[in-house]
Amino acid sequence: MRMHNADDTCGVAQAALVLGDWWNVLVLREVARGHVRFDALAAELGLSRKVLTERLGRLVAQGVLRRSLYQRRPVRYEYLLTDAGEALVPVLVAMQDWGDRWVLGDGTLTATAAEDGAEHTRVHALVGTRLPRDLRLPATGAETPLLAPDARATVLFTYPGTGAERDPIPGAVAPAPETRLFRDAWPDFRRAGVDVRGISSQTADEQTEFARTEEIPYPLLSDIDQRFTAALRLPVFRVDGRFRHKRLILVVDAERTVRQVLFPVTDTPHAVTETLRLATACARQADLPRWDEPTR
Repeated sequence: MRMHNADDTCGVAQAALVLGDWWNVLVLREVARGHVRFDALAAELGLSRKVLTERLGRLVAQGVLRRSLYQRRPVRYEYLLTDAGEALVPVLVAMQDWGDRWVLGDGTLTATAAEDGAEHTRVHALVGTRLPRDLRLPATGAETPLLAPDARATVLFTYPGTGAERDPIPGAVAPAPETRLFRDAWPDFRRAGVDVRGISSQTADEQTEFARTEEIPYPLLSDIDQRFTAALRLPVFRVDGRFRHKRLILVVDAERTVRQVLFPVTDTPHAVTETLRLATACARQADLPRWDEPTR
């Protein structure tokens, strides 16, 4: 692609060389979602193998993807984000937010979602999908896996963050009520073999201070880099220069499969009670032998 000489020092023009191609953007979206192998990318995008090979090669040459060998016979590679590629994740989230609000929505800034809208459809389509295996988020200074290894089921809930709800934004309610409600119900979740993890876009330090003050017994994970948001294409809204998660709850089994979704969350006390019921049922299913496992 030829550019006017004036564009040589323009960051927007140079970024457009990478992101200006429709398929390049969608390939990066899928890699951020955890679809890092060629066949998975082809299946998700519906691209011909020739076109996909060309786009992957171009993104590797541009330094936003790198190839990692995972099989020698025959030779197979995974396509992973480089540091430059990781830095594009917030750009993908910003594009999603803009499209949700201004193309798929009516331009209204809201912390919730309509039940007949695109965000609702996209989030509920997560049921039956698996979370990326290696996705870890900062928590109290160390990266923590999304799912507890010893839990039969894990509840992941996203919230805008403490203090974000003071703004006059439709759908924004009392400050972080779910963190306290899950805290109070924590013994019931643990008796059921269920772990709980809260996720917001606040820093790990902010969450650590909040957890200490509020005596939160479960991990609070920081999605400040929007890796979790991009991996699941979660709905966000922007306030005070920061993307905030819209409230939703996922029930995930021990195999990383999303079993239940609650979204939008408008009645938080009811949502926490319902989550306990759904997560307990999910944990009980984990105790049953699979059809391909012998009964002991």
